[in-house]
Amino acid sequence: MKKQIKAAVAALSISVIGTGVMADSVNVTLSGGSPSGLWSLLGAGIDRAVKVDDASGVVTYQATGGGFANIGLLGANRTDLGLAHDAEIKLALAGDEPFKAPIENLQAIGYMYNWAPMHFFIKKSLAEEYNIDSIDDLAKSGAAIRVANNNAGNIVANIATFMLEEAGYDEGTIEANGGVLVRGGSSQQADLISDGRTDMVINGIFVGHSSFRKVDEGNDVVLLSVPQDIIEKTNERFGTGTYVIPAGNYKNQTSDVITLALGAMVITSDALPEETGYMLAKSIASNIDEIRGVHNAMKQLSTELLVSQRTLPFHPGAKRAYMELGLLK
Repeated sequence: MKKQIKAAVAALSISVIGTGVMADSVNVTLSGGSPSGLWSLLGAGIDRAVKVDDASGVVTYQATGGGFANIGLLGANRTDLGLAHDAEIKLALAGDEPFKAPIENLQAIGYMYNWAPMHFFIKKSLAEEYNIDSIDDLAKSGAAIRVANNNAGNIVANIATFMLEEAGYDEGTIEANGGVLVRGGSSQQADLISDGRTDMVINGIFVGHSSFRKVDEGNDVVLLSVPQDIIEKTNERFGTGTYVIPAGNYKNQTSDVITLALGAMVITSDALPEETGYMLAKSIASNIDEIRGVHNAMKQLSTELLVSQRTLPFHPGAKRAYMELGLLK
């Protein structure tokens, strides 16, 4: 496939030169998340992919509050590109909270990943004492559990809250059982459970991520399963996808755990010029190794995944590039 793409790119380049048309270099801003997280690395990888084809091309990474903020910036045409989770995009299209109205100008460049599964880790001693194997055992167990969810306003926190509520384990039930709900990001959660300040941590995160590897290796915890009906309802609500965490990824995990996973994609608005979208998508697809190389978590990225999203219409320029490269029909 890579050789076919390279050949197609060469043919496209010859075609452009033959007509005497010289396209401007790509010069865009990509709004991401934190200045030091995976999304910043994706920004660097996309910039490198563009520079392979044109040394003058520039993709400037802009740190923001994350996917919700990036969608808002694109909706107001205040940035060129943004990274966002598919779940955030689905809420934006519907005009659901935190959006006040549907965002209607969004278009896709391509999927970056779809393998950030929801993890529900609980202390093994509690799980054994109260016979808790699945998240739908939590409410009926009557156990006083200190539960750490992600920070409020984070899409992962929204999804976790929805899943727990579907399992009958809302904040009121947690407190009625003598427990408490606390908030924290992935590194904070690892510290909370390691320091004995919480009994359960929940996050949507790559399998083997350093923070949850710390949770697993530094504590005697087990991974809870998720009932199929809750997976289906959550997928319908948020556009997430069913995911299997294979047995053996964590020390007490003796069998596969079926859960669901978030994905993230590069998106734009209908204000992005068609030729810019075309050159950007062509460079990403043909130089995808530049993006794969930014982190071990990105090794699964493929051109097939890049074009597999169905949440948004593709940007016309991106669609043209993918069709010419044989990735879309």
